[in-house]
Amino acid sequence: MPDAPRYFPAPDNPRLTRAVEGVDHTGQRQTLRVIEERPLTMFLNAQEIVTAMTIGDYPEYLALGFLRNQGMLRDDDVVQMVEYDDDLDVVVVRTQRQTSYEEKVRKKTRTSGCAVGTVFGDMMEGLEGLTLPQAELRTSWLYALARQINTMPSLYLEAGAIHGTVLCQRDEPLIYMEDVGRHNAVDKVAGWMFRHGVSGGDKLLYTTGRLTSEMVIKTAHMGIPVLASRSGFTAWGVEIARQVGLTLIGRMRGQRFICLSGDERLIRDADLSSVPDEDRKHRRKGAEA
Repeated sequence: MPDAPRYFPAPDNPRLTRAVEGVDHTGQRQTLRVIEERPLTMFLNAQEIVTAMTIGDYPEYLALGFLRNQGMLRDDDVVQMVEYDDDLDVVVVRTQRQTSYEEKVRKKTRTSGCAVGTVFGDMMEGLEGLTLPQAELRTSWLYALARQINTMPSLYLEAGAIHGTVLCQRDEPLIYMEDVGRHNAVDKVAGWMFRHGVSGGDKLLYTTGRLTSEMVIKTAHMGIPVLASRSGFTAWGVEIARQVGLTLIGRMRGQRFICLSGDERLIRDADLSSVPDEDRKHRRKGAEA
């Protein structure tokens, strides 16, 4: 992994936000930075797979991660080329293996993602018999990561209306992706891992959004044993996490969090007297997610 590039939010990128004028509650004119979103159509070889709404950064990673998390790219697949056409908003992933997923593409399920995510009906395939690594998780790492991530410059702090997903190792953020849907953000992380041969066994995934079934399934497919969030849970997300042995931690705010699955990995080594609690006015990610 030493050669893998690191990516973090670029809130100053003019392509990702737009200045929009409006009036506030007092009638005063205001200029607000708002998130851009654009369609991205993904192809696997000659077959159109899906069109997703995205902020438009890292389209190659998004396509690779989406295809990987849908089971359309295998671990041993050789990706010969990833082509992105900015004018057409199209990305094409070309593999050495011939592929055909007509039936799979027909079986679509809408998810609870903020941008109305799309997954395929057989996405649960591959979870049977899956065993995630028995990695340790120190509470000192969780608190250190929360402090870093919640204060890092980001599109969320610049314009809001966006989710983030952070791949971490111990108490270090490795890569931080944002998008209008948390499913897109995690797919970008998955694509980065696939492209650079990064394994998930000793990693932690942090998301600013809800811990839904889709987020749990994607994390498990990525081989990551821990998923954490500032936000809450869905019942199916918890059920699947328990089924696959994923440590699921939510409502991380200040000194507090709740673990609803995989608590056997937790090592409570943090001195809570040294962990500051959050002020209600603290600008934090995921508070309303």
